[in-house]
Amino acid sequence: MASRALVALIACATLQLSGCSVFRSYESELSETSQHLSAGNVDGALALLEKNNTSEDKDLLYYLEKGELLRSKGDLAGSQQAWQAADRIVFEWEESVKADPQKYLGQFASFLVNDKVRRYEGYDYEKVMLTTQMALNDLAVNDFDAARTEIKKTHEREALIADLRDKEYLKREEEAEKQGVTTQLKDLQGYPVASLDAPEVVSLKNSYQSAFSHYLSGFVYEALGEKGLAAPGYRRAAELRPNVPVLEQALLDLDSSAARTEGESEVLLVVQAGLAPARDSMRIPLPLPLNSGLVVSTVSFPLLKADTSTAVIDSLSLDGKSVGLTEISNVEIMSRRALRDDMPGIILRTTVRAVSRGVAQKQLNDNVSPLAGLAVGLMSVATEGADERTWRTLPDSIQIARVRLPKGEHQLSLPASVGGGQVNLKVEQNYQVIPLRVVGNQVFTQGTTASVKAPVVQAVASNP
Repeated sequence: MASRALVALIACATLQLSGCSVFRSYESELSETSQHLSAGNVDGALALLEKNNTSEDKDLLYYLEKGELLRSKGDLAGSQQAWQAADRIVFEWEESVKADPQKYLGQFASFLVNDKVRRYEGYDYEKVMLTTQMALNDLAVNDFDAARTEIKKTHEREALIADLRDKEYLKREEEAEKQGVTTQLKDLQGYPVASLDAPEVVSLKNSYQSAFSHYLSGFVYEALGEKGLAAPGYRRAAELRPNVPVLEQALLDLDSSAARTEGESEVLLVVQAGLAPARDSMRIPLPLPLNSGLVVSTVSFPLLKADTSTAVIDSLSLDGKSVGLTEISNVEIMSRRALRDDMPGIILRTTVRAVSRGVAQKQLNDNVSPLAGLAVGLMSVATEGADERTWRTLPDSIQIARVRLPKGEHQLSLPASVGGGQVNLKVEQNYQVIPLRVVGNQVFTQGTTASVKAPVVQAVASNP
């Protein structure tokens, strides 16, 4: 009777879990949302986002995705409102970490909870890109002072993350030794280790510092006449992406005598293309040490899938002349570095959970009934899965071109590989940032400085 009651209890628990994030496929939800975005149907993407997030207590990802979709639509006020809500959630995280970093590290190392049901706090690069994207929204309407505020916040956030990750590394090493877990990334048979050990991934200093974010800070400070602050921004961008001429040239030109004329503008074209990679769950057999001996159990680990919705863009046509683009940040590479850095902790938590489940299942099987042990095993299989959550609508490739243009109207054309969109530019300020968002064959504009001309993107609205 007792064993039947236990089995019934486990079955009820499984049914309750079926309504929570353990069984939610975020990758499937956002793949459909992204398809609407790639087709230029931003309203459809927004409607689907709302349909999949009916709870009144919205999480960080909801606000991140909504902000990017509204930005693509041209609703900068709505985009900033959504991102401000996201930023408040990140700020709460920052305050909790500052108040008691050891408490946060203890929660991070919790072994009994599946990663999918943890509160989503965002990856480090997402936290940094959030304020960078907010700064871009400000710059789309030439509000350099507001952009400066977001840039300052970005630098403070980077410093906090750097300090926290140092502490986390030490905590993880201590816990791995305490739990006796020696499994490493290379031990995961069948896992694409090479994608995380690729030279472009290993060469990154970390996962969260973006050359684009620091270059943008340099440009904003330069525009505001604060050259003493602009130089460190340009310098750090060049350090993060060495041997990139456009980054090195910005620092040289900061002290150059080649000043603008009164009728000219220093224009930074920012092309953000594609979508951040998806996260999937990959099941791998892993040897686990139990009292009864070595047992092979199937456990799940996250796997990154690159976005292929958007072709690579090498150049633009500006007033009939070719302008080369330089990629200075790539979110896919940053996310691979983030996963590479996180994998030791993921392996530790997953291994300890699997061992705990195995011990519990054997004890039930031996002391209660084989049926009870079977029920625990079935629940473990049902709830097993890696965390698929990630900011999917975040742009993947970030490219720039810096040009000096006479004030007035200009015509910009995108290559045929991404639909050949036509964009009208209005250059009026001494310094101006013109952001463009490209997904599939769609080009989206924001603010008053750029407006789509080609019919291929009629669904796109510019901010009035």
